[in-house]
Amino acid sequence: MVTAFLTSGLTIGILLRARARLPQDVPNQRSLHATPLPRGGGIAIWAGWLPVVLWTSSGSATPLPQWLVPFLLLAVVSLRDDVRALGVGVRLLVHALAALWFAIAVVWPYAAPAPSFATIVIVLGVAAITAWALNLYNFMDGNDGLAAVMTMLGFSAYGFGAIIAGVPALAFFSLAAATLPFLAVNFPPSRMIMGDVGAVPLGFLAAAFGIALVAAGRWPPWFPALVFLPFIADATITLARRAWRRERIWEAHRSHYYQRLHRLGGGHRGTLVIYACWMAGTGLTALACLYRARELGWLAFGLWCIAGAALFAAIDYHWRIRPDTIQ
Repeated sequence: MVTAFLTSGLTIGILLRARARLPQDVPNQRSLHATPLPRGGGIAIWAGWLPVVLWTSSGSATPLPQWLVPFLLLAVVSLRDDVRALGVGVRLLVHALAALWFAIAVVWPYAAPAPSFATIVIVLGVAAITAWALNLYNFMDGNDGLAAVMTMLGFSAYGFGAIIAGVPALAFFSLAAATLPFLAVNFPPSRMIMGDVGAVPLGFLAAAFGIALVAAGRWPPWFPALVFLPFIADATITLARRAWRRERIWEAHRSHYYQRLHRLGGGHRGTLVIYACWMAGTGLTALACLYRARELGWLAFGLWCIAGAALFAAIDYHWRIRPDTIQ
């Protein structure tokens, strides 16, 4: 953890000194920033985390072949997209291939030596969940500190969950530690953003590690879903609303709930505080249920969904009655 933190911090320092030469995130119809910000903070996260996990591969939650190749594919293509934008079709194809690779790697061994039609359905389901996770993490990376705090809290919860389940926790805690230096420069007001090279692989790992330990019987399915519920709920409901309204869901927008909360006056800091409290609540609840009362996991998940729905309803209400406050 110390090595991941120090290496990430050193890389952040290098990136800050070279920030004028980094790709710039120019404000557009999706952005909540008024001025361009350098991309690439995700490079520091991986510079700190990846060598530690590769050197101590026993600390990984899943065997390297299951996640390493799709992770590297996503990181390389996302970095290329940060430098010069790729077409939507190219990005989605790479996302689908990476998700399918992982799904086959994690599901197929349980079906051998006689895969069935049900196995194929499960593989496709796992691939769909993984592909959605890596995209939703990217969608939610729009407010200063939001994705960094979700990463630190979410993967820390994974780490404690791994200890409870009796599996190595190094990969999770090291990832949280490697994210801390980036949070220091991404905390409002941000001096650097994560970029696709950070957000997309992070979403992949959140799904991949969660699914792998569910498949291994170490965690119940509600555990990873509850840990990352704030991101899952916001992105999924927003996409469903846009699809219902027949909007072009692949186009950039500012209609996520966290974006509307920001535009209603919450700003970067206020939005981060509200969502961080939600993240901490779901993570702590997930750990408490995993440790003491697993039979209450789905009930806890449902109650936190209700809490999230109440937050979204409040944002919808103020969005309708206070159009003069929208920024």
